[in-house]
Amino acid sequence: MYDYWVAIIIGIVEGLTEFLPVSSTGHMILTQKLLGISESDAMLNTFKIVIQLGAILAVLIIYWKRVLSLFGLVKLPKRGGGGASGTQGPQGTSKLSLIHILIGIVPVMLLAFLLDDFIEQHLFAPSTVIIGLVIGGILMIAAEKQKDKPTAEDVDHITYRQALYIGLWQILSLWPGFSRSGATIAGGMLSGVNRGASADFTFIMAIPIMFAATGYSLLKSYKSFSSDDITFFIIGFVISFIVALLAVVSFIKFVQKMKLTYFAYYRFALAAAFALYLWLS
Repeated sequence: MYDYWVAIIIGIVEGLTEFLPVSSTGHMILTQKLLGISESDAMLNTFKIVIQLGAILAVLIIYWKRVLSLFGLVKLPKRGGGGASGTQGPQGTSKLSLIHILIGIVPVMLLAFLLDDFIEQHLFAPSTVIIGLVIGGILMIAAEKQKDKPTAEDVDHITYRQALYIGLWQILSLWPGFSRSGATIAGGMLSGVNRGASADFTFIMAIPIMFAATGYSLLKSYKSFSSDDITFFIIGFVISFIVALLAVVSFIKFVQKMKLTYFAYYRFALAAAFALYLWLS
C-alpha cells in the first residue's frame, strides 16, 4: 500500500499540468522519481493514467455544451469565436462533428492499443521524459515560426484533413514528455489551424481518449488491486479533479493565447535541471 500523500502529490501535479503543453504524464513520472518510487511499478503506471481522467472531467464541465452539440442534444448560440465557452464560428453554424473527433482520435488510440505494453515497459522513465520534453519543445518553437495565415480560426472551421493531421501529430504524445496538448496544438498550427482553435480541439479530443485509456488500463490490471489500492486511486482521482477544476478556466485561456515558445523554454529548463539531477544522483 502506498502512503496516501503520494496520491495527493501526484494528483496535484496532474491537475496543474494537464491543461498546459508541458506533459502531465512526464511531470508525474519525474515526480515519481523524486519521491523514490520504482519506475517499473505497473500499478502506479495505471494510477497515472486513471487520475488523468479526473482532470479531463474538468474539461468536460467547461466544454459540456460543445460536447452535447456533437450529438445534437444542444443547439449552440449564434455568435463568433470557438473558445472554451463552446460558442460557434462566425457563420453561426456548428460544423465540428463527431466525424472530426473520430478522425482525430483513431490513429493515436489504435497505436496506443498496439504499443501499450512496450510504452509502459520502456518509455515510462525519467530519461525518456527528458528526451520528449526537448524534442517536443523544438516542435512547439517550429509551430510558432509558421508564417502562413491560419485557414481555421475556430473549431467549426477545422477540415477533415486538418483533423487527421492533428490526430497524426497526436501520436507523438504516446512518448511521455511530448505532451498531448503540446503535440496537437503545435501540429494544428502547422496544419493551418490557429492556436486557440487547436487548443479547443485538443481538449475536446482528450475526453474520449482518456475515458478509453482509463477503461482499458483498469480492465488490464483491476484483478491485482487490493482495497487499499482502490482507496489510493480514489484519492488521486478526486485531488486531480478538484485541482484541475480550479485551474481549468484560466489555464485553457492561457494556453489559447500564450505563445508555445514560452512553454518550450520551460520544457528545456526542466529537462536540463532533471538531467543534472539524474547525473548527480
